[in-house]
Amino acid sequence: MSPGDEHDYRGKDQGGRPDDPYSTLGGTRQTRTRLPDGDAGLPHARRPVRNSRSLVTITGVVVLLIAAIAFANRGGGSDEDAAAPGAEKPGTTGSAPTAATGTKPVQGKNGTIASGFAHDEQGAQSAAANYAVALGSAEMFTKESRRSIIQATHDPAVAAELQGSLDSAYSPTFLKNVGLNDDGSTPTGLTFVSRTVPVGTKVVKMETDAATVEVWSTGLVGLAGQGSTKPVTETWFTISQELKWVGGDWKITSSTQAEGPTPVNGDNRASTADEMAEAVDAYGGFTYAR
Repeated sequence: MSPGDEHDYRGKDQGGRPDDPYSTLGGTRQTRTRLPDGDAGLPHARRPVRNSRSLVTITGVVVLLIAAIAFANRGGGSDEDAAAPGAEKPGTTGSAPTAATGTKPVQGKNGTIASGFAHDEQGAQSAAANYAVALGSAEMFTKESRRSIIQATHDPAVAAELQGSLDSAYSPTFLKNVGLNDDGSTPTGLTFVSRTVPVGTKVVKMETDAATVEVWSTGLVGLAGQGSTKPVTETWFTISQELKWVGGDWKITSSTQAEGPTPVNGDNRASTADEMAEAVDAYGGFTYAR
């Protein structure tokens, strides 16, 4: 293959996400990461407001499909007492230190997804970041793994209805448009990439057993490998999650997503399709924590 045949992602459409009136990210809270887990962590999106909380949840997660749909249709080619000095108390606003606050943010795992978050502001941010990663992962494109992810991240009161709606949304037609097989598997010789990478989190509202957390993220989606007509592209978005303390952990009750904030593209040379495939196989993910 000549250099001209390699995919250059710089000139591609960024997978565009529809405009959303939701407010953009503000504040100065940031996330930190712990050491990489042994298993690779893999990642995306909006409709009219509905009265039912469960339907709002469906809207928030189904919206994760929008970036993939857009790229497919291009037509080819936190614990107060344990907090460090200077750390904010739960429910307050303003700046917070970027260093670790001292409370262990994750106590265990539910499958491959972090669980056992602290019953405070710090824990809510950690949960929101890790759930954003799971809901934007490649595993969301196959039925069984998708159902496991929804069960692990959502309030049981909304999970069942959400699963049914997502099973319909991830139809064979949709999967084909994304470049996958009818069952969500990846065509031979290619590597499907779908990852959400949190950049920072912000607590918008904090109560004893409820929280609203925004997760500013970048995402990768596409097919890597020789002969791919759906090259991997980058997107930027902010996910807003409504969380509830359920059964000793934070769980999502509803979510929405807005485009951006988006930085100016750099002058980095776009990697070849093979280089992208090798990177996805070689680099695992993280457990995210405040």
